Amino acid sequence: MSAKPPVTSAAQLHPRNRHQGRYDFAALIAASPGLANYVGKNAFGDESVNFANPAAVKALNRALLKLFYNINDWDIPAGYLCPPIPGRADYIHALADLLALGHKTGIPHGAGIRALDVGVGANAVYPLIGHAEYGWDFVGTEVSDEAMQNAQAILAANPDMAAHIELRRQISSKAIFRHVLDADECFDLTLCNPPFHASQAEADAAARRKWQNLGKDSGKRSPKLNFGGQNRELWCAGGEEAFVCQMVEESVALAGRVYWFTSLVSKSASLTAINRALKQASVTYSRTTPMAQGQKQSRLVAWTFMDRQQQNDWRQRRWLPPSVMLAGG
Repeated sequence: MSAKPPVTSAAQLHPRNRHQGRYDFAALIAASPGLANYVGKNAFGDESVNFANPAAVKALNRALLKLFYNINDWDIPAGYLCPPIPGRADYIHALADLLALGHKTGIPHGAGIRALDVGVGANAVYPLIGHAEYGWDFVGTEVSDEAMQNAQAILAANPDMAAHIELRRQISSKAIFRHVLDADECFDLTLCNPPFHASQAEADAAARRKWQNLGKDSGKRSPKLNFGGQNRELWCAGGEEAFVCQMVEESVALAGRVYWFTSLVSKSASLTAINRALKQASVTYSRTTPMAQGQKQSRLVAWTFMDRQQQNDWRQRRWLPPSVMLAGG
């Protein structure tokens, strides 16, 4: 067994996040029996999985998605990013809070809300959790044919989800919003978890640090990431700083068609350039919200080109009738 896994606590995760406290492995195995092959006692005598084993992490994800969101037959190809589910759920809940700002009836719920997931990946986790939690409709974009095919297979195994999640191929690896939106198409949200490393060498160095933190010694070998990741998922020229700055630049053309643009930002050092890009784009409002799960620190950057009156008009026009609202939030 691996070193003792981090404990998710109410202080770290969003209050609505279903993944508070330690994992209930009995319930998880009941939901997904295959997980039993990877569960045992760690050095502290607690039930756990080996978080340095990609197969164990994938089995845990499959069980979490089945138990908490009733998602069937979730799987990803070998070597693809296997996202930590509690952290992905936190992003979705933070987006719900963002939509609730200034909205008297609380969080808008139901298929009337449309979200665009930039880089849906082979795992399609954000649309799956977002629809399960709030009933939103999603469009997910992706540059990889293999990732698209796998995400489509997940949707085929979950037809209730498939009716509310559309996948679109991004034909250009150099574009973010361009080429994938229909003329005059509108979204209430965009979300993205960008590749945050600037090079393969930087990604490898991060993998070694993670490997060492898990109590493993990779020596001279290039360590396997326990959460996997293809090159395009882990790094791009300029890293997350360049990616999000391009996203801000492209968002100007969609100023009246998107209520809130958002992205995760892993490195605090990236914020200087991103905030400068937001100022140059003349956004009306921007927000940076700290997010943390265990030792992982990140932040959610959001921006809009709409003033308060335009936001109110958007809500009145798109989020009625009240029957699609979820009170509270």
